[in-house]
Amino acid sequence: MAGERSPKDTFITVYGRKPVLEALDDEALRVDKVVLAEGARGEPVRAILDAARGRGVPVQRASAHRVKVLAGNGRHDQGVLADVVAPRMAPVAEFTAALRPGAPAAVLVLDRLTNPANVGMILRSATAAGLDGVLLARRGLPAIDPLVVKASAGIAFRAPVLRSGTVEEGCTALAEAGFALYGLDARGDSLLDTALPDRVALVLGNETEGLSASVRPLLDGMLAIPMHGGVESLGVASAGAVAAFELSRRRFGSP
Repeated sequence: MAGERSPKDTFITVYGRKPVLEALDDEALRVDKVVLAEGARGEPVRAILDAARGRGVPVQRASAHRVKVLAGNGRHDQGVLADVVAPRMAPVAEFTAALRPGAPAAVLVLDRLTNPANVGMILRSATAAGLDGVLLARRGLPAIDPLVVKASAGIAFRAPVLRSGTVEEGCTALAEAGFALYGLDARGDSLLDTALPDRVALVLGNETEGLSASVRPLLDGMLAIPMHGGVESLGVASAGAVAAFELSRRRFGSP
């Protein structure tokens, strides 16, 4: 239930003076609070305080160490962070419970990706394609931080993010809700030709090692993006974009 949500399933925490000020200046975003390190001073800090005051956003003071802990990044927080409400973020259990019986749905699952830029670009592609969700486990993936937000061109705040503790837990929850799970793998059947059920999740593996050994037993099959011209594979962000729009084409039809 919503009352039992982790803050990490509700907010995206941005840190650093410029990202926090940009979030405060974006009227489309709802900022829950700003946390400033005690003793933080200077013109950028004054600008943040003015912007927060102008939007009625509460500002809390905390020790510099506490800000680092909350930001989860000890080098780049610059003594300030902001919690931004992510309206389409939800625990995967909430997402599956809200689905109408028999309703179609399509999601991507990220299996232990390591590059924040790839996560951000996939969030942007999936949102643009109109997918129902992108499963981002809280463990084993980069946090949704300013690097992810930047790579998504700000779309991460509005992306349909599904949260689970681990990718295995998320895949299990999807399977229990009637999703067929397919891994993207060069040895699979063609993604473009294979018949897919109405509820489907495509799993994208790690940038160097592919699908993890603990996820493979949870899959119903493997699908591949057909390659030509001697190209063996695509980068995971490009593969995610192709997969997202192929699922969109099947769901909504060609433009």
